[in-house]
Amino acid sequence: MIIGGHMSISGGFSDAPRRAGEIGLNAMQIFTKNQRQWIAKPIDNDEAREFIKNSKKYGIIETVAHASYLINLATEDVEKFEKSINSMIHESQRSSMLGIRYLIFHPGAHMGKGESYGLRRIVEGIDRIIENLPPDVYVTIETTAGQGSNLGYKFEHISEILSRISDEKRVRVCIDTCHIFAAGYELRSREGYEKTMEEFENLVGFKYLSVIHLNDSEKHLGSRVDRHAQIGKGYIGEMGFKNILRDRRLENTPMILETPGGELLYPEDIKVIKKILEDDHHD
Repeated sequence: MIIGGHMSISGGFSDAPRRAGEIGLNAMQIFTKNQRQWIAKPIDNDEAREFIKNSKKYGIIETVAHASYLINLATEDVEKFEKSINSMIHESQRSSMLGIRYLIFHPGAHMGKGESYGLRRIVEGIDRIIENLPPDVYVTIETTAGQGSNLGYKFEHISEILSRISDEKRVRVCIDTCHIFAAGYELRSREGYEKTMEEFENLVGFKYLSVIHLNDSEKHLGSRVDRHAQIGKGYIGEMGFKNILRDRRLENTPMILETPGGELLYPEDIKVIKKILEDDHHD
């Protein structure tokens, strides 16, 4: 299985693969810059080479990037919309330098303008990003919990975006387990899980699924609140993760932890994942 975690780049890019490998991860997620700022100083070529070299050395199969939280493609604010587009283009170029294929972002919040307005705006934004996207990078839409006026909490939203953009071949999807659960998609029972995944296949399609954020949820099913919990310690629980981890359709998809405690507590999450997989063999 490809299991990763969100790693800090505070000490530079090139050290992250070592720390991930030492925890026992074979994938990771990073920010390509400070996620609270629009633009950053260019990445040093040597640093990028070192990062790619160390990724191989420490057995990192896949690294994905998470775009800045400032980005909102659903906004009617012209300045923020332009900044969001430019930031995505800027981050896609940085991702390309680091050999990263998937740039994950939250679709955006309509801020009271309504869902159809927001979705139209997102499509317009993605189309402009695609025009300037490096050929080796995919714009990757993350499912959301639907907190506030955030879009992307329904598979229908993602389906609509994919059907309306100019080139859906440049776009991929990231399922966040905490987010879809908080948005009302059942993962715990066998039937509930199958129904959720069937809906995903029918509306979006597994061919678009390139990343999974593996997080438990501190809040109840359908709470529409985005609060991550460690694996097995939230409302999805070990049963839900058993369904996810034993799903053959997902076995080559990188699963990235974004659980509380980060690098310090990922070993606990890995232990729970291993236990679930071992129990699986005994079933």
